[in-house]
Amino acid sequence: MLTAFKESEKPMEQMNDIFSPAGALARHLPEHEARPGQQRMAEAVAELLARQDGPPAACLLVEAETGLGKTLAYLVPAVFSGRKTLISTNTRNLQDQILSREIPFIREHLAPELKAMCVKGRQNYLCLHRWHQLTAGGQLELFSAEDSGGVSTAKLHAWLKKTVFADRAELPGLSGSSPLWQKICCQTHFCLGSDCPDHSRCYLNKVRREAAACQILVVNHHLLFSDLALRRSGFGEVLPRCESVIFDEAHHLEDIAAQFFGLSFSRYQLLDLIADVEKAAKDSGGKRKHKKLFAAFDYLTGIGERFFSLFPSAKGRFPLIDFFPALKPLNDALLAAFHALADQLELTGAKNDDGPWKQLLPRCEELGESLERITIQSAFQQNSHVHWFERSEKNLSLAATPIDVAADLQKTLFAQMRHCVFTSATLSAGYFRQRLGLPEDSPSFVFPSPFDYKSRTLLYVPDSSFPEPNAPGHRERLHQELRKLLICSRGRALVLFTSFQALEQAWHNLRDALPYTLLRQGAASRQLLLKRFAEETDSVLLAVASFWEGVDVPGESLSMVIIDKLPFEVPTDPVLLARIERIKIAGGNPFFEFQVPRAILSLRQGVGRLMRRAGDRGVAAVLDVRLFTKPYGSRFIANLPPSPLTRNLRDVERFFAP
Repeated sequence: MLTAFKESEKPMEQMNDIFSPAGALARHLPEHEARPGQQRMAEAVAELLARQDGPPAACLLVEAETGLGKTLAYLVPAVFSGRKTLISTNTRNLQDQILSREIPFIREHLAPELKAMCVKGRQNYLCLHRWHQLTAGGQLELFSAEDSGGVSTAKLHAWLKKTVFADRAELPGLSGSSPLWQKICCQTHFCLGSDCPDHSRCYLNKVRREAAACQILVVNHHLLFSDLALRRSGFGEVLPRCESVIFDEAHHLEDIAAQFFGLSFSRYQLLDLIADVEKAAKDSGGKRKHKKLFAAFDYLTGIGERFFSLFPSAKGRFPLIDFFPALKPLNDALLAAFHALADQLELTGAKNDDGPWKQLLPRCEELGESLERITIQSAFQQNSHVHWFERSEKNLSLAATPIDVAADLQKTLFAQMRHCVFTSATLSAGYFRQRLGLPEDSPSFVFPSPFDYKSRTLLYVPDSSFPEPNAPGHRERLHQELRKLLICSRGRALVLFTSFQALEQAWHNLRDALPYTLLRQGAASRQLLLKRFAEETDSVLLAVASFWEGVDVPGESLSMVIIDKLPFEVPTDPVLLARIERIKIAGGNPFFEFQVPRAILSLRQGVGRLMRRAGDRGVAAVLDVRLFTKPYGSRFIANLPPSPLTRNLRDVERFFAP
């Protein structure tokens, strides 16, 4: 059993002790096959983590295709580096895999003293102070079964007697958006800090103490960037200081970083603030004592609703500048209403030094400041941020999002870390380096999949008679092709669409035309759909969006992946449009420099659902002839796995022949 590396050993020698054909993995991991790419990746990560310089961070980019074993290839060198390391993922599935499979294996066979844990955002943990307020006031009983996700009061009390961290995930059925959980979870604007009467027993503080004692912390990208954004203002979230960070599923980083380095203001935030101010006022004397305060938040409520009602009713994201001239008078009135409420909260807090007033005033000021910074007309012309709004079923939000995140990353991530590793099964190093502003001399590696694509898979593209996506008759031919392919594969297929509309059209066309169970996204939860799809070996799953990634269904149930067309993003999203415009202004070609690379990454993710284990076999069908009719088509094909390519449906029939 290896417990530590000798200081005299070099990273390459250290990794050889574990990843070589006679190494620790081969001895302890059933059916393990030594992979040169896995060992080389581990060596590269170990070499980077051995560096003593920085910050600013030294960076490494690794594209490691499916089947390489990249998780162990970065975890093992991270563990034996002795450095406190963050492992950041985009999906919970990968987090669960690391904590339930890889970490226990490393503890058992390589590093028995390893301390590791998963850390989540603070809203995932219960706030004892808020819980006591709710129970003492008898308000817990006011929540319906629907509000509490069917979790009874008795069950909550029993849970709190035995839980260690009060993590909501321990309560199946209670969602993070449920009205009950929103009232009892840890939120920044409710936190009393060291003044809290429950400070010594605080679950969030327990998480922080445990995290501080761990060497490996597993988090998601959202928490990490939330923490980085907060640290800019001098405050931290949950995470302790670390020397190194390893980003898995790193191709998501630009979009997630932009979200957290921007500003937001929503109707929900406003209503939540007003509800808490009203409750605090009622609990400390009511309307008779706080007449002016009641008048201030009543006025803010009315102005707010009038302001939000001026926005178009259509759902989606839209540029704010197009509608702002009509909004400006009420926007000015809304800002004045925020200032008026802040004045009353300051007066009330000066007379009431206890209770929630210390939190309510900064909340009001911060929310008003966010609105003001988003809606300052001069900011629209600065070209550093794109200003937009989004209407959903029940909410309306305004935002200012940075067009480029490189500068923010330099000031936060790279300025705080010694080492940053970026890895993914789909990571175009040149594109990724440019978008995130990584140093040009950052080493990068590409390790192909060890799977036998040439003999176990087939890539199918329709022949030249098939119309392009916008050509007349495309929909009808698409549905005909889907029927033929699904009959060839006898179901057993994941069909990925680029829009919900295309999915629904195909669903209605196929549901009575095939002898297989047709499952479609939206008809049940993602978890239930994937469970049925994996168990019913002749079923077909129709899906969009998130199903292009994170679907891991090995074996016969997923023997074909069908993609309706190349996944170009429709350039209507304000953030996407702003990035495109920025490249144009700089004299570049946004289609080839930005849109094509992003579409290639998405296509590779979709096709990557096919081969999940070495013993899998199947067909990837991309029903878009632009792969051959457009100059950029060859770039897509060159970035796909090395499957034999055919444009003859009979080859697909022969592939699946008994």
